Amino acid sequence: MSDRVVLITAAGSGMGADFARRAASDGYQVALLSSSGKAEALAAELGGIAVTGSNRSTDNLERLVSATFEKWGRIDAVVNSAAHGPKGVVSSLSDQDWLDGMEIYFLNVARIARLVTPIMQEQGGGAIVNISTYGVVQPSTLFPTSSVMRAALRSYTKIYAQTHAANKIRMNNVLPGFVNSMEMEADWMKLIPMGRFAEMSEISGLLSYLISDEAAYITGQDIVIDGGITNSL
Repeated sequence: MSDRVVLITAAGSGMGADFARRAASDGYQVALLSSSGKAEALAAELGGIAVTGSNRSTDNLERLVSATFEKWGRIDAVVNSAAHGPKGVVSSLSDQDWLDGMEIYFLNVARIARLVTPIMQEQGGGAIVNISTYGVVQPSTLFPTSSVMRAALRSYTKIYAQTHAANKIRMNNVLPGFVNSMEMEADWMKLIPMGRFAEMSEISGLLSYLISDEAAYITGQDIVIDGGITNSL
């Protein structure tokens, strides 16, 4: 596994950082991006590389992809994490709020996919997994820009998966509920039939599976991991 390389965005803290540790323990070489600079220390700890920058910047993403390819000559997987976008009453959100939501929750994936797809085509395959939200299948008034823009990501993922299946490049979305990577409101617990928030390690375990060869026949899918919140068919 030591020749496998995974690129992880928004990896300075939270689910991105937790998955970076999981991927390194699985034997992957890790390349990390974070706007805070925290990924630099994490990459040093894990024997990987890091770029301080934003997934809202094509230039920053190009630096990460170039540095990764120059060091290891391949990119086997990408895991896209993201920051938190604008919240508020849906009818009161401004145009800029919606544009920021699109930048944070949708274009972050489209940009990196544009950069890594030619590399994955040349090497004969790869896997991209996007950390999305349960709000895609059960839209939440708590997180309107996330629910709406990640619904667009859902469509993009299916189109991308169909387009590149013949190239053995897969793309899937993981749809978490409430995860202990962020500060939680006590009332949110009432929404969860299991009566607890998800552990970051549980999300990382699913991500690990989806980028592995064991998931080679899974593409274009939205996989919910929310403790039973969603009840749609």
